[in-house]
Amino acid sequence: MIRVTDIACVRFRAPDLDEMERFLLDFGLERAARSEDDLYMRGTDPDPWLHHTRRGEAGFAGVAFHAASAEDLAAAAQLEGASGVEALDGPGGGSRVRFTDPDGNPVEVVHGREPAASLAVERAAPLNTGSRRVRVGVPQRIAAGPARVKRLGHAVLRVADFRTSEAWYTSRFGFLPTDRVYLGDPENLIATFWRCDRGDDPADHHTFLCVGAGEPGFEHAAFEVEDFDAVMVGHDHLRNAGRTHENGVGRHVLGSQVFDYWRDPWGHIVEHFTDGDLFDAAAKPGLHDPATVLANQWGGGPVR
Repeated sequence: MIRVTDIACVRFRAPDLDEMERFLLDFGLERAARSEDDLYMRGTDPDPWLHHTRRGEAGFAGVAFHAASAEDLAAAAQLEGASGVEALDGPGGGSRVRFTDPDGNPVEVVHGREPAASLAVERAAPLNTGSRRVRVGVPQRIAAGPARVKRLGHAVLRVADFRTSEAWYTSRFGFLPTDRVYLGDPENLIATFWRCDRGDDPADHHTFLCVGAGEPGFEHAAFEVEDFDAVMVGHDHLRNAGRTHENGVGRHVLGSQVFDYWRDPWGHIVEHFTDGDLFDAAAKPGLHDPATVLANQWGGGPVR
């Protein structure tokens, strides 16, 4: 087993790179590089790219995670089913090891990507609340436009057999359970929200989630934006651009994120989120029924 520290990227195929780029610009990503057959998009954080589309029949083409070190990447190459260390495509270079999970999904572990320069992020002025008034004499003005994605936060896959996928992912990548989900009998686990093991350093409530329900395949990928205003401005921008809304705006129970879900032109679900929970490696996992997973603290539901 190795240790991964974060999610690195998601990959897709689409027959029209122009249309995919237009959607992703509306969603708040920026072009990192493009060729005749490949489109790489980034956020404002230093990751050189987060989202890759290759020209072809529309579909999900894989997910990648950051190895904690070059030694972990080399160790990954020794795991069952590994490809060996090879060059990573796209801006920033680096190296990767490829796997195929039990449902046939491409999975990569990457290391050594050269960071890009950070991009400017619009931030709201300090917020006045009912009990803490700190903005005096300064109007709050939020610029219209896309939400400006910062980083990729997590990905979710539906799998044919949860226990098989659980054993495969946790035995290779060292994920820690934050919240487990059961159906009927508490022993009958059907999903787990996994976070990365960063020791004493806090990690997102979940970086990866497998759900043993529904048709196996890609569920969604989630991208972090700066704050609640960014979620709402992004929502208005995508709505005004005629994009397809899926669910939101709302706040989850598990993970606590403020969320807003959209579909790209080929139906892949992508999420804006902000204000998610963080936990270090010592946090103990919760156990929940599906109703808790599907519940929101407020909001949610499609807005057409």
